[in-house]
Amino acid sequence: MDFETRIYPRIGGFGRYNRIVAFFSWIPNFAVALNRFCDIFFTLIPESYHCKPDPSLLPSTFIRSNFSHQEYLNFTIPWVKGSGLSHCELFKYPANFTNFTEKVPIEVVHCTKGWEYSQEAGLQSNYVTEWDLVCENYWKIPLQHICFMMGWILGYVVLGTICDWLGRRQGLLLSISLSGLLGVAVCLSNSPTVFLLLRLSQGSMLAGVLLSSYIARLELCDPPHRLMVTMIGGFFAVCAELLLPGVAVLCRDWPVLQAVATLPLLFLLSYWCCSSLFPESVRWLLATGQIPLARRSVQSFSTKNGVYLNEEIYPAETILSEMDVAYSDDTPPQYHHILELRHTRVIWRNCLILGFTLFIGTGIQYCFTRNLHAYSKQFYFGYFIRVLMGALACILLCLSVNRMGRRGVLLLAAIITGLSSLLLLALTQYLRGGLVLVLSLLGLLSSQALAMLSVFFASEVMPTVVRGGSLGLILAAGCVGKAASSLMELQNNGGYFLHHVVFASFAVLSVLCIMLLPESKRKPLPDSLKDGESQRRPPLFLSRADRDNLPLLHTHPQPSEYNPDNYSRLVAATKRMLAKETLPYKMGLPPHPPLLQSNGCGPHRGLESHRLHDEESS
Repeated sequence: MDFETRIYPRIGGFGRYNRIVAFFSWIPNFAVALNRFCDIFFTLIPESYHCKPDPSLLPSTFIRSNFSHQEYLNFTIPWVKGSGLSHCELFKYPANFTNFTEKVPIEVVHCTKGWEYSQEAGLQSNYVTEWDLVCENYWKIPLQHICFMMGWILGYVVLGTICDWLGRRQGLLLSISLSGLLGVAVCLSNSPTVFLLLRLSQGSMLAGVLLSSYIARLELCDPPHRLMVTMIGGFFAVCAELLLPGVAVLCRDWPVLQAVATLPLLFLLSYWCCSSLFPESVRWLLATGQIPLARRSVQSFSTKNGVYLNEEIYPAETILSEMDVAYSDDTPPQYHHILELRHTRVIWRNCLILGFTLFIGTGIQYCFTRNLHAYSKQFYFGYFIRVLMGALACILLCLSVNRMGRRGVLLLAAIITGLSSLLLLALTQYLRGGLVLVLSLLGLLSSQALAMLSVFFASEVMPTVVRGGSLGLILAAGCVGKAASSLMELQNNGGYFLHHVVFASFAVLSVLCIMLLPESKRKPLPDSLKDGESQRRPPLFLSRADRDNLPLLHTHPQPSEYNPDNYSRLVAATKRMLAKETLPYKMGLPPHPPLLQSNGCGPHRGLESHRLHDEESS
């Protein structure tokens, strides 16, 4: 039974209740974005820092009061040309040193008393300054980034499969509960190792919150509203990013910021108590064969959308009667998992291509944001440029995707990303600074649009029965791209040129792969694996909008006398009448026995005598 054409319009379509549920599905985006991008402030290295002067390394004749603060620092800390005071070294003077005016060779040692930091953006203390993760401990910062992304990868894969087995609502509630608990635990971290492990675990749960709400929101909409509802969820995440620097300034310390970011997750626990705020997906219930639960959900949506106000008779029972005809109550539920994709061809190909484009869109952004540091070393400059480019990408997708199609816009974004990257790679030394900035901004904009559209496109072409697991695999590929930039930082950008070459080549290769994708514009979501396999690549150029995937021989079907709407209404009305105790057409037995019984004859004997009398008269 086709959900898109037979069930969805009859329960109110994208009505008032669906819009309310869509709003409450946007709130998890805001909560997840706060916790996700807090990591930027937690691991931000201060702009300037140096060793704390150690009096034990100074000569015995040194008198601190004779020197100003800057002279004292110059006397105790080596000066590095081009970068100022050394970050990781101190002078060690001999005990009998007396020549303070002449420059003589002096022994240099590593910091012994810790570090002094300038005030970093927003916070007075963070993960770096709390445990002095600089100099020889610097490698722990990109390691924390990589572990955080590993948590997201694990969460996408595991919790995506749980969404296919237990449902979208159960997956969201499980993820919210554990992510809120782990968020509180992060505030109590007492070592960098504990902080790393807790953030890894929380990242996996945050991935489940984002994935389950994304899928449920998509399955709630009809084709005309899918893009807009999804992009508004992206704007909620952008708002969280824009508010985060101000929240960090107010919190000052990283445990306070972590606690404030966890509060929206604790608010989402109210979804446990009120199931109407985030109900289970009707589409998933029908696709997996959970008919009793689907019947109750259909009744709930039809009632809350108010469709009984404009239907002829018994609207809820009409659609339920059709479900009775299409499904049997004793049909066992059928759950699927992502391992079944190995038996498919079209679905697996679409999954690989869209995972590849998302990997490129997230991984290549590092090549563009790195060029922004040459124009301003201020942290807020690069941060807000990236956020504003993300908001602009959302707006452009809203204006273009429903007109040009998913595949066409994705192809255009890949081409612009690849060209921008190749031009920066080959001509950076010959271009003026303004052109480099324009190409970097253009590449950052197109790469973010490429990443957003890849996720949305994948959610539309993946079947409902495996949408959680397959979309989780694709999003995990995007996290691998983000972790690649942290690998560059782990090697002090030693492999940056190779990183840029590889991703630029991949961007060009993705242009050819996108040609193999189907077009999901104006199409219903596939529910079964069979529906997913039936998706075919449309022609590259379409002459008219109404010729999208026309059959080879276009014939006009003969009108049928059978009307399923009339039949379902008849069934519903008949069932309602038979359920009544007294019916107007019901014939009852006479209150008194027949008159023939008064002659001493039973009813059968009286009838027999009448039959014999008729035969004799004939």
